Amino acid sequence: MDTYAIERRSRRGERERAAVTAILDAEGITKRYGHVTALDGASFSANAGEVTALIGDNGAGKSTLVKVLSGVIGCDGGVIRLEGEPVKLGSPQQARELGIETVFQDLALAPELGPAENVFVGREVLKADWRRHLGILDKARMHREGLEAFISMGTDVRDMRAPVATLSGGQRQSVAICRSVMWTNRVLFLDEPTAALGVRQTRNVLDLVRRVAERGVAVILISHNMPEVLEVSDRIEVLRLGRRVAQFARDATVDQLVGAMTGALEHVDR
Repeated sequence: MDTYAIERRSRRGERERAAVTAILDAEGITKRYGHVTALDGASFSANAGEVTALIGDNGAGKSTLVKVLSGVIGCDGGVIRLEGEPVKLGSPQQARELGIETVFQDLALAPELGPAENVFVGREVLKADWRRHLGILDKARMHREGLEAFISMGTDVRDMRAPVATLSGGQRQSVAICRSVMWTNRVLFLDEPTAALGVRQTRNVLDLVRRVAERGVAVILISHNMPEVLEVSDRIEVLRLGRRVAQFARDATVDQLVGAMTGALEHVDR
């Protein structure tokens, strides 16, 4: 067994001995587009300090559910709770204010800006002296704090001035994830974070996902890669035809996951 697997097993034992805190849960979420029902009473839950995978075949409702839970779109029915309290997510900005961040596949990075500037987009730091009134940015502070964040998360992003467009796919993914982690300590959605990455870049991103969870953040991973899901996730929730049809612990098999996704396996809650 490799060192990563041994360390991960040890962390699992520590988390199992600790109390699990439900930080985000949704119940009976419905969403219709005309005559099409995208979500048909879907439920979902995620715990602090864990990676919860959300899986399902194309058209299962994953993207719609994530958009509802991140405030991108409203729902037609159901309830969303954050740390047990019902919340209304009327916009992505409102979700962010509540500590819910999302990294979509397009990453939403400004390619001409450096990593630190991307981290602070919309949250720019101004000079502390009289220049603040002129709207002059404190780039040195942003670069310093950005570098500290990337180092603390164990990434290999070091040049804060290099345009993001010149970085590798894995480094750009790291920038997007670290940006979100800097501004939330609650919930982070990751939509296909390893798509189109090479083996080494994928490993770096998966390691980063685990480190984020170890900070106490509830990480929700949306992925079609079943081996990666089983490797990095603590819990797995399966959507099919707009409903949650199964929940699995980390000891599930690929056959069980595929069976739940396709309907070959009856409703499972493990």
